[in-house]
Amino acid sequence: MKAIRVHQYGGPEVLGYEDSTIPEPGQGEARVKIETSGINFVDIYQRQGLYPVALPFTPGQEAAGVVDAVGPGVTGVRTGDRVAYTAAPGSYAEYAIVPAWRLVPVPDGIGTQQAAAVMLQGMTAHYLACSTYPLKAGDTALVHAAAGGVGLILVQIAKRRGAHVIGTVSTEEKARLARQAGADEVILYTRTDWEAEVKHLTGGKGVNVVYDGVGVMTFEKSLNCLRPRGFMVLFGQSSGPVPPVDLQIFNTKGGLFLTRPSLMQYTADRAELMERANDLFNWMLHGGLTVRIDSVFPLAKAADAHRKLASRATMGKVLLAVR
Repeated sequence: MKAIRVHQYGGPEVLGYEDSTIPEPGQGEARVKIETSGINFVDIYQRQGLYPVALPFTPGQEAAGVVDAVGPGVTGVRTGDRVAYTAAPGSYAEYAIVPAWRLVPVPDGIGTQQAAAVMLQGMTAHYLACSTYPLKAGDTALVHAAAGGVGLILVQIAKRRGAHVIGTVSTEEKARLARQAGADEVILYTRTDWEAEVKHLTGGKGVNVVYDGVGVMTFEKSLNCLRPRGFMVLFGQSSGPVPPVDLQIFNTKGGLFLTRPSLMQYTADRAELMERANDLFNWMLHGGLTVRIDSVFPLAKAADAHRKLASRATMGKVLLAVR
């Protein structure tokens, strides 16, 4: 089979397109014949060595395809099932081994690309808005990168839960997409002091929660946008990691809360995984959630896909077409 392999940490050029052995499923595992794989910032962090992974490795943590084989003890899925998954390594390949309990059935009416596109970013948006800080009617949320892969889904879920949403974006085109997703206010941070604008839009009160996947470029000003006892939810670092912080800051700024969650903590068992996935698929099937695909690259062009995502010019999901 063909797979992308990383033998040393570095830039996109370390993503090699190579022949590899088709793996065999073990106890409780299934082999998925991958059709579409998702590209995410965590893949970039691992490629760079920011999130160290034992070398060599095949990147990728989400995909959709068909179950090709099952190992001993597997009862939940069968050969031929259409499935999608996230939080299992090695999806930049024609085949991957996945713990069977992490495989989510893809319902009729949802295509393979849409299924692959919603798994990591969609469930991230779901846990952020429904669990980490469960939004309710009357809350005001600030969503950074509101036209990105997570951002567009997060805005839609936040509106489903009755929140008032302020989004930040870099261009007019991204602002248009964020508004289409339901954002009540959109700030172009390239033209406006977004901290001052958030304070103006909230009458000086600040927001209940900031959902920040950008990191170092937005963190400090995000804290200034929170109302007393507000929640700072840092779930990514596309601009770089946040340096160590003096915890006294959270006291002086109003008794703020800070959390740094990840998807693994919010899909820790089958029941929670399926609850989130079923919500997303049901909303998609009934017109309550739109998943926008920015671009699709062939597997051999994974390096170009990484460059596109790292440019922060994307408006939706970046995918690899494996077949």
